[in-house]
Amino acid sequence: MVSNRVVRFTRFGGPEVLELVAEPLTAPGPQEVRVELRAAGLNPADAKRREGGPQYSVTFPTGIGRELAGVVEAVGAEVTRLAVGDEVFGTVPDGAFQTHVVADAGFFARKPAALPWEVAGALALVGQTAWDALASQPVEAGQTIVVSAAAGGVGGVLSQLAVLRGLRVIGSSSPANHDWLRSRGIEPVTYGPGLVAEVYALARDGITAAFDLHGQSAVRQFLELGVPPHRVNTNAMDPSEFGIRHVGRGPTSIPTLDALSALVVAGDVELPIAASFPFDEVADAFRRLATGHLRGKVVITSEQG
Repeated sequence: MVSNRVVRFTRFGGPEVLELVAEPLTAPGPQEVRVELRAAGLNPADAKRREGGPQYSVTFPTGIGRELAGVVEAVGAEVTRLAVGDEVFGTVPDGAFQTHVVADAGFFARKPAALPWEVAGALALVGQTAWDALASQPVEAGQTIVVSAAAGGVGGVLSQLAVLRGLRVIGSSSPANHDWLRSRGIEPVTYGPGLVAEVYALARDGITAAFDLHGQSAVRQFLELGVPPHRVNTNAMDPSEFGIRHVGRGPTSIPTLDALSALVVAGDVELPIAASFPFDEVADAFRRLATGHLRGKVVITSEQG
């Protein structure tokens, strides 16, 4: 008999607190679907929540994970947009890391056939976060922006979207990712104490806006470069200390997810998969995530059917 395998934790800590438990399958409610998992993306916020970040409200036991891709295997009575057998991807409020995910049908977009499962499972959260964050700043073609962690999940997608919109993008990363950034039309600089001098040498006329996916050190450097606080957007820290902005992913937008998946299929946006782990090795996947300086995303996969 098929059961649902769920990644849960009952206390804060490192990857070792994660456990796999078997539960009965749950039928979807009237406006819900049940999705059989194929792939799910890990994000730094997942690790922070597992570690006990103060901004997260947790009631134990609790699941983990926000973005996934899979196949619809059951639909609620009021669902008309999706049907059994549809391949979908999207985000859920929590608990994406389970082999059978029940969630509101409005959280899921259809997955194009040409979009690989691993990429689909890692795209929805970082993709819409990047899309919405970029939209938070009034920037125009020909202007220059700087992006921290530009080879990561959100930073990589945001930087490529900006290039497609005609912006000049300067992106920070480790040197190992510089060639990839150049291949996507992004001018690389190395994160760390020399970043301000590197960016200034490339953009003496100034920076229009800056996008932080790293934290305080990057924000301090953006401000040192003369970027006004209201033109700095962060997704990595509390903005109040510096008076900057904090615009992340808004409510799920199916048109945005459709547009993002089309751009990936066309090759206009690339979301590299830094590492892929079987579902049972989710703790090892989080250990890989913790090494940092990733190009793209870490994912877990589940072979069903």
